[in-house]
Amino acid sequence: MSLKHAVLAALLEGEASGYDLAKIFDVSVANFWAATPQQLYRELERLAGAGLITARMVEQERRPNKRMFSLTESGRRDLALYTSAPPRLSAVRDELMVQVQACDGGDTGAVRESVARRMEVAREKLGRYDRLRERMLDGRDEEAYLGGAERIGPYLTLMRGRAFEEENLRWCARVLAVLDRRAAAGTGTAGKAATGDARRSPEKATAALTLR
Repeated sequence: MSLKHAVLAALLEGEASGYDLAKIFDVSVANFWAATPQQLYRELERLAGAGLITARMVEQERRPNKRMFSLTESGRRDLALYTSAPPRLSAVRDELMVQVQACDGGDTGAVRESVARRMEVAREKLGRYDRLRERMLDGRDEEAYLGGAERIGPYLTLMRGRAFEEENLRWCARVLAVLDRRAAAGTGTAGKAATGDARRSPEKATAALTLR
């Protein structure tokens, strides 16, 4: 997937300015495709140059003029062709997972703090997704919305984002509970001490393990 198709998909909502699209990306598209405003504006220029979107200038009295973007027929055909091809499998690269994998031989306390921060981020994102969900449903229940809404793609991706952050919360809570229980029991301290000894001298590390 490229940013190109994420932008085209976002413009299915209708004409939007670059600022509007940045807001859409921040609250919804970001749950599956991250992009900075600078990347977004550059992509809009490329898409306009390729004829996949059009841009028109809107004059404003008390604000700077703004450009409004919309899909062209070529853009719609490109997006339709894109959805007809099987997607590439996603590759996960999460630095926190590497740190957790290595926590037994590293700074477990620092890793715990990182997991706690990830948990707070998940809570914040989930809160934003829930507010967006309420606005989209507008008083309807989910099944009524999915059965009668003109477009359901944004809601389905929102469901995936919510499920992802809910799982993040569950996993983080479990990891913190395990690390806290092991810290209270003193589990793993011998291994950490031996690792520290090994950095200084293999002979001292062997002696330390023998004494234990």
